[in-house]
Parts: sequence; C-alpha cells; structure tokens
Amino acid sequence: MNKTILACALALALPVAVYAADPAPTPADGQWHGSGEAGLALASGNAKSQNVNAKLTLKKEDDLWKYDFFLEAQRNKANVTTATVGYDASGNPVVQNTTQYNLTANRYDAGASAGYKFDDRSYIVGALRYEHDAFSPYQYQYTASIGYGYQVLKNASDELSLEIGPGYKVQQPKGAYDYSVDPPVYFKADSDSYVVARGLVNYKHNFNETTSLVDTLLVEAGSENTFIQNDLGLQVKMSDRLALKAGYQVRHNTDIPPGSAYTKKTDQLLTTNLVYGF
Repeated sequence: MNKTILACALALALPVAVYAADPAPTPADGQWHGSGEAGLALASGNAKSQNVNAKLTLKKEDDLWKYDFFLEAQRNKANVTTATVGYDASGNPVVQNTTQYNLTANRYDAGASAGYKFDDRSYIVGALRYEHDAFSPYQYQYTASIGYGYQVLKNASDELSLEIGPGYKVQQPKGAYDYSVDPPVYFKADSDSYVVARGLVNYKHNFNETTSLVDTLLVEAGSENTFIQNDLGLQVKMSDRLALKAGYQVRHNTDIPPGSAYTKKTDQLLTTNLVYGF
C-alpha cells in the first residue's frame, strides 16, 4: 500500500517537475504574479497523524498602484488520548483513557491590500485581514485598516517596506455549551470591536541568486487585545520556478477572553514547504 502511494505521488510529480524546469517569466509592470507553497506529512502505524499547510500569494504593481493578496491554511489531525473519570460498582473512581483520531489544528487566513503610490517610495494603503481558527480563544477575527506606507530599501540585495495606520478590529470569542440540559444548549459570546493601530514590516535579503531570507512582522495593537505575528522564511531555489522553504511563524495575543478553554497566548509553527513561483 505504501509503495503504491509513493509510486502515485512520483507519477504526479513528474509533469510538475518537467514544467518547472522551464524558465519562469519575469513579472512585467501591471501583471499579476505570485507563488504557491505547500507541505504535507503523513504517519501511520503505532501513531497516526496528518499535517497539511498551504499558502497562496498574489502581487501586482504598476506606476500608480500596488496590490497584495494571500490565502493561508493549516490543518492537522492526530491520535488524541483523553482521560475521563468514571466509577465502578463499588463507587470507586476509575480513570478511562480514550484515543480518537481528531483535529488538532484547523486555521484559515486571508488578506488583501491595495496601495496608491505618491512616488517611487511613498503610498497610502488600505488592508483587510480575516482569520478563522478552531483552536484559539476566538471563533474569528477580522481587521480593516488604512495607513501610510514607505519603501525604505529596494535594491539587488535588500528590500524593506513599512506600513502604519489606524484600523478597526472585530473579534468573536468562542461560546460555550450548557450540558446540564438535554439536549445541550449553545450560548454565543458577545463579539468585541475596537480601534487598533496596525503596523507592518516587510524585509527581504538576497544572499545570492538562489538563497533569500524573508521576514514579515504584523502588529494590530488595541485596548482589548494586541495581536502580533512574525513570519520568518529561508528559501533556496532549485530552478527558476521551484524552491524549498523553511519557515518559522510566531503568533501572540496579549489578552484572551476569561473562561476560554484555550489559555496559551503564543502559537508557534515550523514548516518545510515546496514553493512554486508563477
């Protein structure tokens, strides 16, 4: 079975590899270009797990406008063992362990921005970001903002841009079930909305023609919560279209709703992905 799956995977990968050997077109002004990346890990046997992450980015820039769009997903499943306390016939407590194949991560992010350029360096930008995470204190979060951007560096080896401005954020905390009644009743929590200050720093360093380091820092600071996300990636080209990328992501919320089942304020994600540029 495993040999069959491996053979099928290799057969599917061959046309992609042949196509990827062709030189990638150089993005022209006013044309969309971007990249798609994905990572997959499957395990079976004594332990069973499934880890999938993917990301799509699209960009476009001309003399007056610059556009960015991204879509990101992470989904993990694994054997999860939970302990429940029961009682035997004599009334003594008995601990029972139950193992189920359940989701351990399920998150989707999407965002877009449009910037109007005053000159080669300065621009005004409007941005939207939406997040749904089944394993966080919030059911969903979305932010709309407007701000000022400045291209500090843009040369053969380094690129650095900064964005800052006000925004408006809406957070929906997860509700809770009342299991004292049958059937259980779900109580939806009230959503939070407040003004935030949004900051974005994009940096890229090209070590040479094949190896580059990219770091993106996003901050959404408000009175109810401050959200910080940093994405660090090291990318090595295998061809004009294909590359390997190692990524390290840190996400942090300074405040979480009281009574939430998810008490960790910081999430970390380490990935190794195949990247396809177009």
